Amino acid sequence: MASFTHTAVGLALLSALAQAAQASSHREAPFITRQPKVDATDFYMFRSYEPGRAQFVTLIANYMPLQDAYGGPNYFMMDPDALYEIHIDNNGDAREDLTFRFRFSNTFRNGTFTVGGRKVPIPLVINGGPISDVNAAGLNVRETFTAEVVRGERRGPRQALRHAASGATVFDKPVDNIGNKSIPDYAGYAGKHVVPVTIPGCAVPARLFVGQRKDPFVVNLGETFDLINIKAPAVEFLANAEKNARDDLSDKNVTSIVMEVAASCLTAGSEPVIGGWTTASLRQGRLINPNGGSKEGGAWTQVSRLGMPLVNEVVIGLPDKDRFNHSKPVQDSQFAAYVTNPTLPALVELLFGSAGAKAPTNFPRQDLATAFLTGVAGLNRPAQVKAAEMLRLNTAIAPAAKGAQKRLGVIDGDNAGFPNGRRPGDDVVDISLRVAMGKLCTLNIGCTPSDAPAGAIRFTDGAYVDDSYFDAVFPYLKTPIAGSPQQ
Repeated sequence: MASFTHTAVGLALLSALAQAAQASSHREAPFITRQPKVDATDFYMFRSYEPGRAQFVTLIANYMPLQDAYGGPNYFMMDPDALYEIHIDNNGDAREDLTFRFRFSNTFRNGTFTVGGRKVPIPLVINGGPISDVNAAGLNVRETFTAEVVRGERRGPRQALRHAASGATVFDKPVDNIGNKSIPDYAGYAGKHVVPVTIPGCAVPARLFVGQRKDPFVVNLGETFDLINIKAPAVEFLANAEKNARDDLSDKNVTSIVMEVAASCLTAGSEPVIGGWTTASLRQGRLINPNGGSKEGGAWTQVSRLGMPLVNEVVIGLPDKDRFNHSKPVQDSQFAAYVTNPTLPALVELLFGSAGAKAPTNFPRQDLATAFLTGVAGLNRPAQVKAAEMLRLNTAIAPAAKGAQKRLGVIDGDNAGFPNGRRPGDDVVDISLRVAMGKLCTLNIGCTPSDAPAGAIRFTDGAYVDDSYFDAVFPYLKTPIAGSPQQ
C-alpha cells in the first residue's frame, strides 16, 4: 500500500500539472511563463507566531519562481513597470476592502574604473564592492520601492505607508544574496531592511520587508514528471519512514513581499475572518525602444493571481488558466464546475482503481466548495460569504508556536494551520491531495465517509517539511541561498 499510495499521488500530479505547472504556482499558466517577474508563486496569511506578536497577522506574497542563487549579473530585481498588490476581503463579499500596493524603481549608478587614464563603466551590473548596509556604496544598482494602502475598490484613492520613525515613503530593497565575499553577513544585512511602518487609518505600526528569501515551498517534482520515477515511497512520515524524497526547490530562492499588520487593522466590526490574495498587473500597452528598454502605457491589467495554493495547477483546466489569472474572486462562479466536478480524483481512480483508489462520489463536491470557496463552518467561514477562491483566516484562532505546529494543519487537529490561512510550514501538497480524495468526508464536512472510499489514504508526494524549513521570527522565511558560498 505504501508504494501504491505514493505512486498514485505522483501520477495524479503529473496528469494534472503536466500542461503548465512547475511547482505550487510557479509557471502555472501559459501566459505568465512569458512574464516571470510578475509570476506569483505562493501566498501565505497567518497569525504571527513570533513571541509577543500574536495580535498581528503576517501576509507573504512570493514572486519570481525558480531563482538560481548564482543567477548574475542582473539577479532578480522586481519589475519597475509592474504593480504588485495584496488584497484583503473582510466582509465576505469576495471584493477587496483593503489593498496594499507596491511599486519598484531602479537607480543605476554606473560605477567606473579608471583604465589607461580613462574612466570606463564597470560590467558588473549589481555591485562593485562589499555590501553591508542599506544603500551601500558598493551597490551599482539601488532598488527601492513604495507601499500604499487603498480602502475599497483597488483603483481608488491611495495613501502612502511611512517609516514609523523617519516618515520616509521610499524604502530600500536589499540586493539578492550575491555571495559571501560581496555580503559576508547576509542575514544581518537583510535584517537592516526590516522597517516599522505606519498605515493610514491604523493606530498600530506594522512591519515590512521586501527582499530575496529561500523558497519555502517543498515538492518532489522532477521525479514525478519522469514517469513517476519516485525513489522514496512513503505513506506517512513516521519516525522510521524515509524522508529523502527529492525537494526540487531545495536550491531555489524567491522574492518576498512580507507585511505584519495588526489583526484589528484588517478585520471589520465583529467579523474575525478575513480573505486574502495577491495579484500583479501590467500596463496594457508596451512599445519597445530599438535603443533599449520599453515604454509602458494604458490601463493596469491583472496578469497574475494567487490565493489558495495549487488551485490554478490542479483545479482549473488548461483552457481557463490564463483567464483565472486575469479574474477577480467576485467572478469565480465561472470556474465553479472545476471545483464541484474535479478531474484530479477521477484521474487517480482511472489509473489506480484496480489497486483500491476510488474518487469521491458526492457530486457536486460540496466538501471542495467548502475548502476552496467558502471556508469551513466553525473554522474560517465568515458569517456572510459569497463563494470565491481566496485564502481565508480566522484571526480569532490563536497561533501555534514554532515547535508546536503540525505540518498537516487542520486535518491533523492544528486549527491555526492550512486551510485556516497558510503558514510556511504547512505541507499544502499533501493536505490538498488528501482533501481532493475525500479527507473532509471522513470528518463529515460536506459529505460522509461513505462518499469517499479512499478518503483515509495518507497521500503524499514524499517531499518533507518540518520546523527547520522556516524561522521563528519575522519575516519567517529563511535567508536565501548564496550565489557563492566561499569567502
